[in-house]
Amino acid sequence: MEPAQFPGAMQRAAFAQLSLLALWSCATQPRIPKEFLAPRPERSVVESGRVGPDVIAADSGPARFAKPLYEHFDVERAMATVRFVDGFYRSPGNDGFEASLDHVDAALRKAGFGTREELLIEVISTPLGSAAWTPISARLELKSQGKSRVLHAFDTPSGADRTMLPVGAPSGSAEGRPVFAQNEVEQGTILVVDDASKGDPKSAAERGASALLIASLEDYNVDPSGKDRHLDAIQYRGVRRGASIPVLQISRRSLEAIRAAAKADPKTAVHVDAEVRNDERPLRTLVATVLGSDRPEECVVAVAHVQEPGAVDNASGVGGICEVACTLASLLDPSGAPKIERPSRSVVFLFGDEMRESRIWLDANKRKTIAAVSADMIGASLAATGAVPLLERGPDPGAVKPLPPDKHTAWGQAHVEYAELRPNGVNVVLRTALADVGLLAKGWATSENPYEGGSDHDIFLRAEIPAALLWHFTDFAYHTSLDRIDHVDPQELRRMSCAVAAATLALADPRPADLDRYLRTNLAEKNLRVSAAKDAKDEELARQWEAWSEAVRQWFRRECLRLAPNPEPEKKD
Repeated sequence: MEPAQFPGAMQRAAFAQLSLLALWSCATQPRIPKEFLAPRPERSVVESGRVGPDVIAADSGPARFAKPLYEHFDVERAMATVRFVDGFYRSPGNDGFEASLDHVDAALRKAGFGTREELLIEVISTPLGSAAWTPISARLELKSQGKSRVLHAFDTPSGADRTMLPVGAPSGSAEGRPVFAQNEVEQGTILVVDDASKGDPKSAAERGASALLIASLEDYNVDPSGKDRHLDAIQYRGVRRGASIPVLQISRRSLEAIRAAAKADPKTAVHVDAEVRNDERPLRTLVATVLGSDRPEECVVAVAHVQEPGAVDNASGVGGICEVACTLASLLDPSGAPKIERPSRSVVFLFGDEMRESRIWLDANKRKTIAAVSADMIGASLAATGAVPLLERGPDPGAVKPLPPDKHTAWGQAHVEYAELRPNGVNVVLRTALADVGLLAKGWATSENPYEGGSDHDIFLRAEIPAALLWHFTDFAYHTSLDRIDHVDPQELRRMSCAVAAATLALADPRPADLDRYLRTNLAEKNLRVSAAKDAKDEELARQWEAWSEAVRQWFRRECLRLAPNPEPEKKD
């Protein structure tokens, strides 16, 4: 995840016109034939432990895909990919990034991509823009009172302390007396700070520091279990290329050890070693496509970014989405008995550098992207991390003003205005997919949050393409050295991966029989949101939810009935 805002905006007048158009088209479009409506089930509301608006139960929409995906998803094969990817500190284009892409490419080809005419695979090469940075080794040693103690070290790609080198840090060695503020720096000392804002490498070097140690953590990194595991966490960060002195991330526990040693012994010294390698390489983006049966020129995209060193973030996304692509290839295999039909539109699985992979895809592809789903941090264990499975909706009125049951995560609220909203049904489809998988799992406590931004869904939203995110938060180990394979729950990975895939397929293959379920689920959300707005005496928010819901209703009618975007009024006899 990366911080971002939802940019670009429609004028308020344009949004008002959209609402009027939606009301007009409701009156002028033909009635839906009864045979297009899904039968109303005896139990009309899904009860799967989820938090959020009601979802109507039916065998339509994502449910058409959720069961076969869930039953055939190979958990062990998915976890093998997660373990492989977690074995590397992945920075764009570096050794671990390349090895991870190669692993996914091989798995997809083994599943049939590149050999069956309906399964395509390609690698898009673009300029990386800077050298590919690969960390080789690092060591931090505390020398005090005649004794030496190694605080952090790694010399293999899977080393536990590998995030002690921030992305872009240089090679180098140094030894010196530790100081704890910029104004204490003297020639040859090593500056040790508890926050990145207190230690700039360039400024520290200019003052004479021989190295910089940073023990930064975010508020949400505090261990919720009370066991203080976060004190051993080394935050994952980056530094601007070109630093002239070694820069290392350290844990809060190591910071306190250095402080205590310096207080007890004025001759205390800190020794640091860092080795990195920089290579000139292109940036690769891996694309696997299931061609649509009758609208292959249109597509829905599922995205999982490779870079970042964590197992949850985002080896779990890579392993999960790779596996659903392989599962889908098996379910569609014409040599056996296909268990699902090919979707109408093409489905694209995208792997690469977060944010850039989506820009690269949008710039390079010739298909029209209808919607996108970002799969980021989808395998987190609730017991190990405290993180709950979430749908982060695309921008809707709740992103402007959230009311219960909505609430933002510790990531924080993005700036969104009513005039920026572009109504669509992607949120409803993803909510429905989570509920469908929850039923298959016999109870699954999912939740959702209003739009916040920070992953690939942002790029599609900026291109005015509907998009949303499936993820987990708040994960206390997020962006730290503690985000490793023991924090990944195999069954949670299965559930979230199948929800991503079921929603993606439902968006790629909307049918008339899906419409009734979507409309009733949309109505359930409208009733909840409008009621909450009126209880809060916010008439403007109530009006915005009314307009949003009506526009979503029309979006589903166009999608499921394949109506033209701006249908002609019916002619009277």
